[in-house]
Amino acid sequence: MDAATARGVLVVNAPTSNIHSAAEHALALLLAASRQIPAADASLREHTWKRSSFSGTEIFGKTVGVVGLGRIGQLVAQRIAAFGAYVVAYDPYVSPARAAQLGIELLSLDDLLARADFISVHLPKTPETAGLIDKEALAKTKPGVIIVNAARGGLVDEAALADAITGGHVRAAGLDVFATEPCTDSPLFELAQVVVTPHLGASTAEAQDRAGTDVAESVRLALAGEFVPDAVNVGGGVVNEEVAPWLDLVRKLGVLAGVLSDELPVSLSVQVRGELAAEEVEVLRLSALRGLFSAVIEDAVTFVNAPALAAERGVTAEICKASESPNHRSVVDVRAVGADGSVVTVSGTLYGPQLSQKIVQINGRHFDLRAQGINLIIHYVDRPGALGKIGTLLGTAGVNIQAAQLSEDAEGPGATILLRLDQDVPDDVRTAIAAAVDAYKLEVVDLS
Repeated sequence: MDAATARGVLVVNAPTSNIHSAAEHALALLLAASRQIPAADASLREHTWKRSSFSGTEIFGKTVGVVGLGRIGQLVAQRIAAFGAYVVAYDPYVSPARAAQLGIELLSLDDLLARADFISVHLPKTPETAGLIDKEALAKTKPGVIIVNAARGGLVDEAALADAITGGHVRAAGLDVFATEPCTDSPLFELAQVVVTPHLGASTAEAQDRAGTDVAESVRLALAGEFVPDAVNVGGGVVNEEVAPWLDLVRKLGVLAGVLSDELPVSLSVQVRGELAAEEVEVLRLSALRGLFSAVIEDAVTFVNAPALAAERGVTAEICKASESPNHRSVVDVRAVGADGSVVTVSGTLYGPQLSQKIVQINGRHFDLRAQGINLIIHYVDRPGALGKIGTLLGTAGVNIQAAQLSEDAEGPGATILLRLDQDVPDDVRTAIAAAVDAYKLEVVDLS
């Protein structure tokens, strides 16, 4: 893994290929356990008709506790809510804001155990989660609770669960996973109230097909130089639909910050403000690093090797959030600090139904210009005739101005103009423009 990462090689898997199958299987176990379907089926196959022996319990109007709000846990929560259940959840890594977006009440584990009529476990198995639902936890549950584990074996203490069912405290259970697999002998297998399956959560034709499709899509994204969310050697995690449109804009902000810096910055800060701050945005830090290094080095820069390039060159990078954004629903600021303490700040946002990319701030000066194409940025002494000189020199060189915006300094005679052009500016023309308008700084940046 380390060798692949150092060489910029992506290592991918297909972690989301089976999430729908796994979520549906958890629901199948919950429904089967709540209505005693396997026991009733077996009874009827023995040619007996015992309706009164298989009375079930409804999900409608009940409280369902989801332990673990990862991708599968969220799918289970969404689907069980359609039955008319009230969904609560325990997950220390999910923010209350995110839970509110999902329409779920976050609780402590003890509170969830005490309130839930049904409990479905959806956690990874770690030293902290192994045996989480043990004898003590089961004692805290409501009498008559139904428990489902279709996540990982060992999260639920199987012996303790069997005792709780035999003692009448737990009404029923559904398990697809076991502490030791293959498992062909368990006290749970002797209990008619328990529905068991041999780790079938991912066993659907669709999940298997999707695994191949997902890997092929990862290859396509990698070859196109785009972010690959299923790369196991790239940080950033899964990119949801709210964050994905910002990746390219933040890359361009990184490019812009790199071009405007006199030297490679020693630190890069990405601040996410507004509604976007409620999302998981770590990947935007990688996107800004990718843009920064693509502006200053010739080697190919990817989401894989950008962090390694930063470490090699002593560049630290952080991401921070703020809920306030007075002028935009969401905005991203990129701040680059040089070794001499010099600071470059740039900001951008997405607007309109097409989520067009816009530059809204450069070094404290406000703009409103699309982030695309070849851009000429000039910080110069603002005096009569300066704009005319710039236009004349560009026109004489056959360079067309497609869009322009001027922002004056709050204090002093300086101004910054941002020009979007139809082509690059020759070096001699850049020199002539800088001399003609007494430019403090003149840079050309490609935001394509």
